[in-house]
Amino acid sequence: MNRNTLKAIILLMTIMSMKTFAQSNYKVDLSPFPKPEKGQKQFVIEVPHSDNDDIKKIEFYVGKWEKTDKCNKHFLGGTFDKKDLKGWGYDYYVFNTKGNVGSTLMACLDNAKVDSFVQSQPIVTNYNGRMPIVIYVPEGYEVKFKIYTASQEVYSASEIQQKNK
Repeated sequence: MNRNTLKAIILLMTIMSMKTFAQSNYKVDLSPFPKPEKGQKQFVIEVPHSDNDDIKKIEFYVGKWEKTDKCNKHFLGGTFDKKDLKGWGYDYYVFNTKGNVGSTLMACLDNAKVDSFVQSQPIVTNYNGRMPIVIYVPEGYEVKFKIYTASQEVYSASEIQQKNK
């Protein structure tokens, strides 16, 4: 084997190992999750583990960029189905939509259009830095999420005393 062939083999092995590393860059092996069906894409939300996972929540939603007017609130119709990954103890979500976009019906003074992210109703779930959230959405849509953190302060509600008759 000549020197150039050996260099080519080493380069090829390095590239292949880099690709394998990039594909397995998730905390949990995602191979048990179903592959996306035709016309779907698979998204994963992974967040870092923290000592405060119990006071955090994740809100995620599906949407797409569209031209909309400036004065109305626009929203994407659709539903999330929460499914069980049988035998693994994991859940995943499937977002179903016909692509219908609704809006408030205010009369706009100008007809100017802007690019807006038109989103679905959100799902709020517990924050878990050890487990991914896997979501399947139709092609042409994307998933966005927010992380909420509660303060450590706890408040008590006031009881309303009822008068006896």
